Amino acid sequence: MKTIQDVFAVFKQTLNGVYDANETEALTLLVVNEISGLSKAQIKAFPEKEITVEQVESLNKILIRLQTGEPVQYILGYTEFYGLRFKVNSSVLIPRPETEELVEWVLNSANDKHLNANILDIGTGSGCIAISLKKNLPDALVSAIDISTGALEIAKQNADLNEVKVDFIQDDILNSKLDIEHSKFNIIISNPPYVTLYDKTQMHTNVTDFEPHSALFVPKDDPLIFYKAIADFALNSLITGGLLFLEINESLGNETVGLLQAKGFKDIELRKDMSGRDRMVRGTGI
Repeated sequence: MKTIQDVFAVFKQTLNGVYDANETEALTLLVVNEISGLSKAQIKAFPEKEITVEQVESLNKILIRLQTGEPVQYILGYTEFYGLRFKVNSSVLIPRPETEELVEWVLNSANDKHLNANILDIGTGSGCIAISLKKNLPDALVSAIDISTGALEIAKQNADLNEVKVDFIQDDILNSKLDIEHSKFNIIISNPPYVTLYDKTQMHTNVTDFEPHSALFVPKDDPLIFYKAIADFALNSLITGGLLFLEINESLGNETVGLLQAKGFKDIELRKDMSGRDRMVRGTGI
């Protein structure tokens, strides 16, 4: 019979070279928690606890997939974001912690300005931004668009899972034909593709090999292509004084600010994430 301690040892040995020691430990804790039903505190407190043959088989299957670099969120089929659970698969990006910071900024801004919010999320993916905003601003009207049918299917499932109503629409922001009944928004938010080919060389293979490229990468000769389209759309679709929020490429902060200034946005603020990197921008519509 294997113990929890044995599982940690096998995962550490097998995943050496794929992940560093801290990542491997965190992954193992997450997976054992999921398969055994034990809390993370129990797993840490009772490493000598035995696990069943069936659980060992499930863990071995997961370990084989982890060896390839496949993200654990895709293997388990879900992730956590802003205190909520979201289904994820290879049709959508895995939500990132820095995007939670963007959601927090939107919520604080909406409350500070007492906005009766009508919100649009552009490039919604799993729906994590739109659904988190609706969950925390229950009186807001929230719409969300994405070009991907697969992403919209997951996003709709996530809205049901989290018991909120979001209006999901298929649309391509680069060639938008969007016609929403409540067409003037207080808030537009987007985490669009912004990864350049140079950035790709710096990324872990569990991102570049498994996550959807259409949601990640931009042409090297036009890295702000989506920001230009979103800014133009927002100028026409925000109420006067409405707010545009963008997650950005940390190496293109000043360029993104310059783009919004050139388009005529006011009170533009570039904000760093918890790691001290330029990761989000807010501008006010005219």
